[in-house]
Amino acid sequence: MVCGSPSFAKFNIPEIPGKGYHRGNIDGIDVIVLPLPYSNRDSIAKRTMLFTRFAMRSVVLALKEPYDLLFATSTPLTAGVPGIVMKLLGRRKPFVFEVRDLWPELPKALGMRNPFLLGGMSVLEWLSYRCADAAIGLAPGIVEGIRGRSKPELPIALVPNGCDLDLFQPRHRGGFQIPGVKPGEFVAGFTGAHGIANGLDAVLDAASELKRRGRLDIKLVFVGDGKVKDALKQRATREELTNCLFLDPVNKRDVAKLTASLDCGLMILANVPAFYYGTSPNKFFDYISSGIPVLNNYPGWLADLIRTHGCGVAVEPANAGAMADSLCYLADHPEQCRKMGQQGRLLAESEFRRDRLASTWIDLLEQVYAKTSSTSTETTKRVG
Repeated sequence: MVCGSPSFAKFNIPEIPGKGYHRGNIDGIDVIVLPLPYSNRDSIAKRTMLFTRFAMRSVVLALKEPYDLLFATSTPLTAGVPGIVMKLLGRRKPFVFEVRDLWPELPKALGMRNPFLLGGMSVLEWLSYRCADAAIGLAPGIVEGIRGRSKPELPIALVPNGCDLDLFQPRHRGGFQIPGVKPGEFVAGFTGAHGIANGLDAVLDAASELKRRGRLDIKLVFVGDGKVKDALKQRATREELTNCLFLDPVNKRDVAKLTASLDCGLMILANVPAFYYGTSPNKFFDYISSGIPVLNNYPGWLADLIRTHGCGVAVEPANAGAMADSLCYLADHPEQCRKMGQQGRLLAESEFRRDRLASTWIDLLEQVYAKTSSTSTETTKRVG
């Protein structure tokens, strides 16, 4: 597995002299870590450069390293470049492309107007789909997006993010002391990137409404980092929103303990129609695994799941009053809150178990490998 290194990640594997990367065994996987730290705070130019460097170095590794099947997962969209290059060079190895976000649709919806970047993304997206032997989409809208630009016969599977039912568990409740929270206070938390796409000003709008109502017993906790975190903190200070607490990123195990210690998980995104059916956020699956209700502020397939399974509350976008109403309801009805959390855990266990989703993923890769190997053998026979 070839990956980059997030700015706050730490890998305990050795650096390979003269190679410019770290390599070692993690849980039985031969992992190559390229020293290309990435942060949501990075500018578009810096991110573009990092993604391009990652793609080029991955191409070199794909040319040198033996492999049976090349699997690439985006974002970034450049993750598909090694698969494209190998196909264009005539290397008869299967290529499976997983799409985590639709590009350039999402950047365009978020306001990107650079015609060169958007055009380049569009070409790269088209090539990735056309060169792939199969594709995986993490959300229903992503699957439809792939289908609209790929060759008609391309196999496409829906495999959303899964639930780590061992790491994220209700039994961890109370295993993480949240600074600034007093006993008996209701805590709703957001865990993840603080970027433009996350639309977290909506939570501060609700915090302002809660303050106006005198409901300072409801605390809103932001855990993570990103481009807009400083601006959010400055606004909270300026408006004296003492009900908002900001924590630094923590490691995955502490995230699991913290999530289970929340009374409610906040599933927040900017009000962009492309998000409605075109995203599969990890945090949603962490919340339901932890047995806490989810408060969602945008329509789409996750809002539909929440309503159908009764595992939280879905409110309309840009409605601070509705979000504040829901937080007050959950805080004032602990038994109902508990039942929603239980329903979420049941949904995690029945629909989004990692072992179940992994079986679907493995089946697709094995089918693609078997089909491609069979085709290559037949071609070799005909040539011979």
